Amino acid sequence: MKIEHYDTATDLARCFALMRELRSKLTNEKQFIAQVQRQQAQGYRLAGLEQDGKPIALAGYRLLENFIHGQFCYVDDLVTVSEARGQGMGATLLNHLAVIAREYGCGQMVLDTAISNSGAQTFYQRVGYTALGLHFYSDLT
Repeated sequence: MKIEHYDTATDLARCFALMRELRSKLTNEKQFIAQVQRQQAQGYRLAGLEQDGKPIALAGYRLLENFIHGQFCYVDDLVTVSEARGQGMGATLLNHLAVIAREYGCGQMVLDTAISNSGAQTFYQRVGYTALGLHFYSDLT
């Protein structure tokens, strides 16, 4: 399978239903496209695998730099259609992102997952990721 990058509004519209499987708060396709476009202005990219012209796995990512990690690739989103989970597509996308990250001089891949998401934690550990900390946030609303 070939890895695609989704950049245009038409491309992004094709990704909406699958991204909604991961991000249940997404309810409006046009708002999704507008948000991705805002995030693209901040370096966000969306890659995916397709089957029969339809995205079946997606990875949203950014190439960043900070004092903690130096140059790194942050994986914002990773989702595979439920019926295709366990077939290696998530690992394929993460490996592809690692190649891109190395080409840009990144030394690490970084991502977050919910403490309650033990399935994702098991997956990330299986593909070589290590849990190193906790992610804290404060709701400002």
